Amino acid sequence: MKKYAILLRGITPSGKNRVPMSVLRAALSNAGLLDVQTYIQSGNVIAKSALTQSSLESLVHEVIFREIGADIAVIARTHEQLKRVMEGNPFPSNAASRTYFSLFSAPVAAHLTEELARLEFFPDSVRINQDVLYTLYATKHSDSKFNNNFFERKLKVSATTRNFNTMSRLMELSA
Repeated sequence: MKKYAILLRGITPSGKNRVPMSVLRAALSNAGLLDVQTYIQSGNVIAKSALTQSSLESLVHEVIFREIGADIAVIARTHEQLKRVMEGNPFPSNAASRTYFSLFSAPVAAHLTEELARLEFFPDSVRINQDVLYTLYATKHSDSKFNNNFFERKLKVSATTRNFNTMSRLMELSA
């Protein structure tokens, strides 16, 4: 059994991607996941499973689509993977409130990361590797045009973005 942080992309409190956390917990438990818990209302699940990462992502996607009707990207990471992401953060700890992590559903093609790296992000800062993009926003995430949708379009991969505090908490919960 592995413990996973399962990140749902684009969850909203209302609208087409509305996923009530109590319904989600019950549906995932009924699907065989163990110790299912959610963290805040933005699509963060912690659960245990014997499935591989990709099989778990497929199962969660299927359960959400069938039980709730939302067709969303699902990205699962183990504690060790989250720890590696956090340890790879290139930005200073005193900038944690403006630091965001975009996790990819699949490795990004090298030529696309190279193209993205050549873009000018000033006054924001962006660093990327094969499975995560780190962004340090000059002011607020919501003030920048460099958001999850922008990065998905440029990198041709599904991604989901979390702030430093959420990532830190998910790492703790997945331990």
